Amino acid sequence: MIRYQKYQNKRKGNFENMWYVRAVSDETVDLEGLAKHMAAHNTPYSAGTIHGVLKDMVACVKELVLDGKKIKLADLAIFSAGISSYGAETAKECGAENIRDIHLCARPTGDLRSRILTTEARKMQLREYSVDGE
Repeated sequence: MIRYQKYQNKRKGNFENMWYVRAVSDETVDLEGLAKHMAAHNTPYSAGTIHGVLKDMVACVKELVLDGKKIKLADLAIFSAGISSYGAETAKECGAENIRDIHLCARPTGDLRSRILTTEARKMQLREYSVDGE
């Protein structure tokens, strides 16, 4: 169930005071919780074994991303490194010193693409938003 809340945009500009909905979560499942969930799906592997494999996978994904590779996990995402940088006046002035940060990119694939999620998701407002006069 995808939970959402209403919010009003208060930033100045064309969309000021417009109402939107945003996804909210009431729980975070960590790697250990994911392993326990997976172990409950009729697998011969224990939660501990699955947790160990997942921890190793996370470490390997980081290692490969930092080596400039993309990692595709079918029906999940393609993970890669992204760069945010400062602008330079000329190509000669632009280099590694212009890098502001390096971040993880995750592009959904297969069953986790937006079109599929939008079609299959059940939606529910998490908390009622009350405004005087409404």
